[in-house]
Amino acid sequence: MVANRLRKNMRNLSRWLRSENIRCYRLYDADIPEYAVAVDIYESDRRLVHVQEYAPPKSIDPEKAQRRLGEALDAVREVLEVGDDQLFVKVRRQQKGAAQYEKLGASGEFHEVSEGGCRFLVNLQDYLDTGLFLDHRITRSLLAKLARGRHFLNLFAYTGAGSIHAAHGGAASTLTIDMSKTYLDWARRNMALNGFTGKEHRYLQANCVEWLEKASPKQKFGLIFLDPPSFSTSKRMQTVFDVQRDHVMLIRNCMKILEPGGVLIFSNNLRKFRMDFEALAEFVIEDISRKTLPRDFERNPRIHSCWKITF
Repeated sequence: MVANRLRKNMRNLSRWLRSENIRCYRLYDADIPEYAVAVDIYESDRRLVHVQEYAPPKSIDPEKAQRRLGEALDAVREVLEVGDDQLFVKVRRQQKGAAQYEKLGASGEFHEVSEGGCRFLVNLQDYLDTGLFLDHRITRSLLAKLARGRHFLNLFAYTGAGSIHAAHGGAASTLTIDMSKTYLDWARRNMALNGFTGKEHRYLQANCVEWLEKASPKQKFGLIFLDPPSFSTSKRMQTVFDVQRDHVMLIRNCMKILEPGGVLIFSNNLRKFRMDFEALAEFVIEDISRKTLPRDFERNPRIHSCWKITF
């Protein structure tokens, strides 16, 4: 069943992938409930396959779950014609507290991939996520289109993919902020890989929530990308962050440093997120979630929500 579905999905996506020159994409996302895995393809110097098993509920017999995972992996090997050295497997379960930042391995192995004329380093072994959120492909393209001549701020920047697209689109400057030194160093490497090494491209290791609260209104940006986690705790944070509870505060603080005529792109991955329009009534808020949903994620329309906010 899984092999047939993989073949069907590949047939359905192949023409689109070629026409859009997409090299990194999701092929399968728990299409068959019994085989609850996500299969992502990364075309580097060779085909690499990243498989994430969604942790089965406790009601499922562990042996049966393990057998189904094995069957899914056999189907991936057969249909995609990859060996074990091209296959990377992880179990994705809800992460709490410091666990969401822990390394899974220490291979230090990076692979170069491309998207929209930009180059990125991904790591398929050492972390739960690879360094490139595939569901934000259209969002990053939008940043590139909006960035020309503008000062760009990337908050909760992760590995800096948004900054790369903004710089590629002609941003006057970029400021990339993340709390993790590991991810900020990764962002620097990504930017350098694309030739963006000038002084106009800055990096800051900081708690974005606290930084926004203290940011001077005199420091203005024409384009801001705000992509916080759903929840977050760490040794560097004094309190638990909750995007549903805290998004009004975050957006208000971003709008204080947004230039007149500027644009804030706000996104998050909380499936039940609800925008508080009443508390933000003075702003123009456009829901662009559907517009930014890539074709390879259409089976999972709640993968993210995305909003364009202006004055």
